[in-house]
Amino acid sequence: MKLIFIYGMPATGKLTVAQELAKITGYAVFHNHLVVDMLEPMFGFGSAPFVELREQIWLSVFEQACLSRLPGLIFTFAPEKTVRPEFVGRVLETVRRAGGEVCFFELTCPIEELKTRLDSPSRLQFGKLNSLPLFEQLLRDGNLDSSHMPKAMLTVDTSVAAPAEAAGRIADALGLG
Repeated sequence: MKLIFIYGMPATGKLTVAQELAKITGYAVFHNHLVVDMLEPMFGFGSAPFVELREQIWLSVFEQACLSRLPGLIFTFAPEKTVRPEFVGRVLETVRRAGGEVCFFELTCPIEELKTRLDSPSRLQFGKLNSLPLFEQLLRDGNLDSSHMPKAMLTVDTSVAAPAEAAGRIADALGLG
């Protein structure tokens, strides 16, 4: 199983690109807000039970996708402070142990463009960050740092590449285009 791990700051278009990539590959999309939105009402974002359960569920899905012999799974992820530093290492270990591989892709976009995207109606469907003041505070506090992430196979700036083009580039990098 190939876990296509797409990461980037909020509003870089991770889910939109993942959905376009799913059209090309036939792989299912497992975006991080499926779990976030399920747990937040019960435990509160960033609480100890929230963090523990969120990571357990993510890892369990990855392991089961491998054990079920899915050809691939597309995961979207926004590196932020409530994700424990060892999480990415645990993803690699879980997927490799179950016979799969993880392929990292980064989506980027200039900050000023991200700010204009935050209030997009598509972001309201899930509990995604849509507050400009909160986004600016998270930036100031260093909560959206992705410097600890593994090197991406490919980085795509979504301010210059439309979602279908970004997905096509990812598929090509994987030999799936």
